[in-house]
Amino acid sequence: MRALVYDSYRGPVSVRDVPEPVAPAGGVVVEVRATGLCRSDWHAWVGHEDVALPHIGGHELAGVVATVGTGIERWRVGDRVTIPFVEGCGRCDWCASGNSQVCPEQQQPGFTHAGSFAELVALHGADTNLVRIPDSVSFEAAASLGCRFATAYRGLVSRARLQPGEWLTVVGAGGVGLSAVMIAAAIGARTIAVDPNPAALTLARELGAEHVLETSDGVADLVHELTGGGAHVATDAVGTPEAAATGIHSLRRRGRHVQIGLLPPVGGHPRIPMDRVIGWELDLLGSHGMAAADYPDMLALVESGALTPQQLVRRVVSLEEASTLLPALEHARGAGITVIDPWLRRTPRRPRPNSPSESS
Repeated sequence: MRALVYDSYRGPVSVRDVPEPVAPAGGVVVEVRATGLCRSDWHAWVGHEDVALPHIGGHELAGVVATVGTGIERWRVGDRVTIPFVEGCGRCDWCASGNSQVCPEQQQPGFTHAGSFAELVALHGADTNLVRIPDSVSFEAAASLGCRFATAYRGLVSRARLQPGEWLTVVGAGGVGLSAVMIAAAIGARTIAVDPNPAALTLARELGAEHVLETSDGVADLVHELTGGGAHVATDAVGTPEAAATGIHSLRRRGRHVQIGLLPPVGGHPRIPMDRVIGWELDLLGSHGMAAADYPDMLALVESGALTPQQLVRRVVSLEEASTLLPALEHARGAGITVIDPWLRRTPRRPRPNSPSESS
């Protein structure tokens, strides 16, 4: 199969032929129809994540079950599926309680094993982790749910318990941040989006942000002014110490901050304004994806039209195009989500033995 591969951290990224994966026990192989290009993939490429080299990234995906491993009860070849980026083991107490997103034995496509920047990907713990895609939801929309949208949904709904009428500050209007804006609008919350990119702010306003602010030193003070005392909830959807501090300083007393953007300990753990956290009794909450068990409520909102993740998909690219886009993610300024179709520009499509015939 063709896959997007790099052999060293910050090294060249190329499309090459690699052996097809084999379904693990309790797992499946999925023919990838859509996979998101995410900043987390960039973190792996630069070495902020410890991945085995050479490596195939990609963790937001949707596709069709191509082969089924031993011990599978719920899935068969041809099923349309997606998966959270955390694959729980399915055996521990955390998985049994529906919290596989914090499973101690978790695996992650694109990080702990080869990911979805390929025509095929092997996935573990299928009966615990796979999620059926409704026929009305496209592969592109489903792929966007696996990391950015689902993480924002869990962060706001389950962790911060954002309520109708509350103010939310979203720092960073990339894929996660725009997902948060859409989810807040569906809940009935009032959102302020903060980002240095005017195009991203324009899209945030289209998706429901009441106010948009370009990043500046005084942005937290502006939030307090606009909200009459500060936001009830804030989220860092970027993953920088500056973005986290902006979110925290934008909160009113006893507010809740949700950290969604990755803050890798590069050069030591990042500084957080704990004096404000203590003095104002703020809650700091982490959000690490969302378990498959929690997908039905979110998918029901997607099917009803209350949530429209497909609006975030701004372009679909080939593996070849992705090879140049991945290293450039650090400074990317495009708005919305980029999705890779690993089969794009393969005409005619290369046949596979027993390949599902369903088209997207």
